Amino acid sequence: MAAVEPPPPPTPTPEPNTNPPPSTTTTTPLYTRVRLATPSDVPFIHKLIHQMAVFEKLTHLFSATEDGLSSTLFLSPPFKSFTVFLLEVSTTTPLPLHHPPTHSLFPPIHKTLLLTRPLDPDPDQPRFLCPESGPGVVVAGFVLFFPNYSSFLAKPGFYIEDVFVRECYRRRGLGSILMKAVANQAVKLGYGRVEWCVLDWNVNAIKFYEMIGADVMQEWRICRLTGDALLDYGQPNY
Repeated sequence: MAAVEPPPPPTPTPEPNTNPPPSTTTTTPLYTRVRLATPSDVPFIHKLIHQMAVFEKLTHLFSATEDGLSSTLFLSPPFKSFTVFLLEVSTTTPLPLHHPPTHSLFPPIHKTLLLTRPLDPDPDQPRFLCPESGPGVVVAGFVLFFPNYSSFLAKPGFYIEDVFVRECYRRRGLGSILMKAVANQAVKLGYGRVEWCVLDWNVNAIKFYEMIGADVMQEWRICRLTGDALLDYGQPNY
């Protein structure tokens, strides 16, 4: 009688795959550069300020002109008086490492963002193209600041007058790049603080400022003399 073959050994149970599935998220690079503005950038600065006035619903207070900006913004060396950083972006190629007109005063800051969703269309792109910085380079925002002084700290600081990112580039971390550039310069110079104001209805901005560690000081109010009130009170009739 033929011998019966033994049954085959049991098939081992495969080990479960504990590795996460490969990511299917695609990213698109956005190349950014923060550089010092120069007098030739005044047309960009003027358009940015106007867009900011529209966003803040304050166009009734807007009277700045390009000539007015040119004659007041660039009278002193950067960081000694009024200073403007421009934020440039490109979706195609990295921006130049250097900005020859200002490199000795402030080496540009470069950062590449990886976007997981496409940018919104930029209807104003032709008005903000900056061919001097490279093909397809667009000005996306700015920050204007100047020195102030804290008597309590006995140290100078910076006051941010304006920080603004154009609408189609918001919610990408670009505002943080601008704010951080100012804070970094304050630290380099040994300054004691950086201050700015925020509109009370701008909840998103307030949340962002609190997130980066800023103290939103509810107990303080802005006092301002301007226009006729300044002219009247500024008369030498002591």
